[in-house]
Amino acid sequence: MTAVTASPRRTGGPRILNVVRMQLVNRQTYVWIPLIVLFGTLLITLAIWGVIIGNGGSGNLFGGGAQAPLWYFGVVGVQALTLTFPFSQAMSVSRREFFFGTLLTAAMTALILAIVFVLGAFIETVTNGWGMNGYFFALPGIWDAGAAVAGLFYFSIAMLFFIVGFTSATIYKRFGGIALTVVLVGLGALLVLAMFLIGRLNAWGPVFTWFAELGILGGAFLVLGVVAVLSATAYGILRRATP
Repeated sequence: MTAVTASPRRTGGPRILNVVRMQLVNRQTYVWIPLIVLFGTLLITLAIWGVIIGNGGSGNLFGGGAQAPLWYFGVVGVQALTLTFPFSQAMSVSRREFFFGTLLTAAMTALILAIVFVLGAFIETVTNGWGMNGYFFALPGIWDAGAAVAGLFYFSIAMLFFIVGFTSATIYKRFGGIALTVVLVGLGALLVLAMFLIGRLNAWGPVFTWFAELGILGGAFLVLGVVAVLSATAYGILRRATP
């Protein structure tokens, strides 16, 4: 009589990649909407610069609209949990696999966005700011640190917004809306308290000096450190969250 043994459940890399495929079924959330927001904002900015120049404006023009898709990554982080987590559990995907697969998806799309930012900055530098001395991607301070550092900085910011949205959604999923509200209010109160203490100690000068000395590269690594802390927090909460 031959014993029949069950096939071991596949874990690790292949199933994490399956989560990536699952997340990218809805490509508009991760790819198309951020790109539409980015290039839509760019076109509006170019039109505004054209109006300014047409009315006699001169000098370098700078636009901050490039941050729009970075903010949207917070929405992507929320949707990454709320739209796909229940489905993943129905498909017998472990929470660990879901978390790392989702984080890998976010990293891939954040990298795409960072590459677009770097290419846009190159175009601006060779076209003299779209022929209008206008700079949407190649912002002073960030681009001055070099293409690689600027790309890493934009990647880290996109990941920060994503993990903030994902962690917020995880808290909501595990503890409910009241708990999330308390956490957000508490963080706001801590920020105000920190600002109050800095003011009382007359320490704004050293604080600004520290940030200036940190530079864009140091700032990018600092942001990635925050991303790591929030990721660990989100994973710990997700392990006990219900679909």
